[in-house]
Amino acid sequence: MNEFDLFRRNAVDVIEARELEKRLASAAAQGKKLRIKFGMDPSSPDLHLGHSVQLLRLRAMQELGHQIVLIVGDATAMVGDPSGRNKLRPQLSRIDVERNLVTYTDQAARVLDMSKTEVHRNSEWFDAMRFEDVLRLAAKATVARMLERDTFEKRMEAREPIGVHEFLYPLMQGWDSVMIKCDVEIGGTDQLFNLLVGRELQEREGQIPQICLTFPLINGLDGRKMSKSYGNAIQLTESPNEMFGKVMSLSDAVMPMWFDTLTALDTAERDALLAGHPREAKARLAAEITSFYHGPAAASAAREAFDRQFRDKEAPEDVPEVDVSSRLPAEGLPLMVLLRDLELASSSSEARRTIEQGGVKLDGEIVRDPKYIVTALAESLLVQFGKRKFQRWR
Repeated sequence: MNEFDLFRRNAVDVIEARELEKRLASAAAQGKKLRIKFGMDPSSPDLHLGHSVQLLRLRAMQELGHQIVLIVGDATAMVGDPSGRNKLRPQLSRIDVERNLVTYTDQAARVLDMSKTEVHRNSEWFDAMRFEDVLRLAAKATVARMLERDTFEKRMEAREPIGVHEFLYPLMQGWDSVMIKCDVEIGGTDQLFNLLVGRELQEREGQIPQICLTFPLINGLDGRKMSKSYGNAIQLTESPNEMFGKVMSLSDAVMPMWFDTLTALDTAERDALLAGHPREAKARLAAEITSFYHGPAAASAAREAFDRQFRDKEAPEDVPEVDVSSRLPAEGLPLMVLLRDLELASSSSEARRTIEQGGVKLDGEIVRDPKYIVTALAESLLVQFGKRKFQRWR
């Protein structure tokens, strides 16, 4: 695969392809590196596999010798990206952002060679701006241009509020490109508008406008776009067993895209796997992803643990033990309350729903009554919540 085709692999939008081809040829003739930008807003503490779609493309470009420039959006995170949002997004404080930033570069290092990666916080330039500088930046776009964004258009039609500060987000992301003199910016398909704003701002500032590459958004565990805020993501920091098990819970329909975007398997091998038994194809997918982040030995152990638990119907070996008896009153407590208090369920409503759907087992027996009372335990009790959560109560 030549350099031009490698850049375009799995890309949805290439703006413009001819410019990219010329830029690559020119860089090769002059022995120069292209400056390739990827921005990540620390809106939560963890990166997930959705981010790794772009990170893996960056890794391939880095291996060709190009300069990766990682923008950690500590300033833009306080505005909040309106992309794909049908409601006003809550703003983060600087304290929230700093808390989320703690392990960002360490997580990116699971994919990129950070010794060859240029990293900037965009507060480097935004904190230095005076209010009149912000006004000058805001004057570089019109309200009509901002309203071309389909997210804003849909929210206006639905009479949902749009904050004035949200109009600043694309300008801020675009200004990052100006500040680092970006040659190529990559992002998800939901970022195309923001990437194009960067292209326009560079042209206004006398720079050669960046090439824009967008890549697919992968579905999360619930079928919606993988997102930190939806709670449907597989984090890069997941343990091998959790990562393997969560991949195995995906629907069969998403496997082709996941093979294409998250593994290095070629098309022929992927097609052969998908033509066989779906469970084996999914196990290979889970093994490829887990092996990349944790190594082949950990991936193999994770598959063995998964098979013991689900194929052979055995409980995992490392079930945490919880002292329940000491917190039980004489009359006992409803199972629903204990599941919530012991953090197997995130809320009482999730506990109730899971019980009623047959997703809770006590020593292997399904319990469907949310009001089931747990009284003092004579011996330990194995509790299973959903497919992957276990505790042993005593």
